[in-house]
Amino acid sequence: MVRRSVVAGCGAYLPDRVVTNEELVQRVDTTDEWIVQRTGIKTRHIAGDDQKTSDLAIAAARQALEHAGMNASELDLVVLATATPDHTFPSTATTVQAALGMTRGAAFDVQAVCSGFVYAMNVADNFVRLGQAKNVLVIGAETFSRILDWEDRTTCVLFGDGAGAVVLLGQDASGDSSDRGVLANCLHSDGRHHDLLYVDGGPSATQTVGHLRMEGPEVFKHAVKNLSSVVGEALEIAGLHTDDVDWLVPHQANKRIISSTARKLRVSEEKIVMTVERHANTSAASIPLALNDAVRDGRINTGDVLVLEAMGGGFTWGASVVRW
Repeated sequence: MVRRSVVAGCGAYLPDRVVTNEELVQRVDTTDEWIVQRTGIKTRHIAGDDQKTSDLAIAAARQALEHAGMNASELDLVVLATATPDHTFPSTATTVQAALGMTRGAAFDVQAVCSGFVYAMNVADNFVRLGQAKNVLVIGAETFSRILDWEDRTTCVLFGDGAGAVVLLGQDASGDSSDRGVLANCLHSDGRHHDLLYVDGGPSATQTVGHLRMEGPEVFKHAVKNLSSVVGEALEIAGLHTDDVDWLVPHQANKRIISSTARKLRVSEEKIVMTVERHANTSAASIPLALNDAVRDGRINTGDVLVLEAMGGGFTWGASVVRW
């Protein structure tokens, strides 16, 4: 027997304000056609001036707990993935913990940028497997609009704000690929590529928040190669093949990256959960936001095999295989 992390509920939150490509055209030298053709993005949600990352995370967390039929008092652990925390410290996860009324266990942040949710799932799953936690809340939440250079047309059109969450429950299982829950995780990083995708600020380096900087074409090349490779690794660990995959739930960075990765994996477009058109790139929030969409509209059903995959600045990248 082994312990599996079974997804018991999911939730999401998107800020009310929706920014269209047409609105961005008024601010920077770009066109709706250029944005859609190169990224697939048409709209993105932007947090209000009075909204912090924790506010988005709390809303998504509450929905996930409700979906799971659980109270926050039953949680043992909160793992929150974000690259845009409320403060340098304390962790945003502890702010969420307090707001939910959770007074036991532990809460902390994980920072792997766009790969953050996959990293957080891996961390949470390890806690469950080791018997250190039974009920875990995993959140991806970002206010990337706060670190964008709104005069840089190559980056400001790509990102949005939002949060998504899942509740994991530890359950005994047989230990084979027919189990429900997280079947495999695989993580990688390569710090040599720092200058291809980074923020030019930070409390230690510059004492400023800074802005996101990216070499788009180079990131694209690495993304397709790394993502297709890590998905293959994760499926091998799970004892499954690409033919067994019911749904690919990728980080929603760019439609071309998602489609190119799927083609390399030989996964049909019909099996991809895609929300980038409406949400843009919400970094660590993008996978749980897409997952919530597909669960709520009935696409994902009990027994389905899901692959979650992402790559982010650093570079970091990873994949999780989950049987719903």
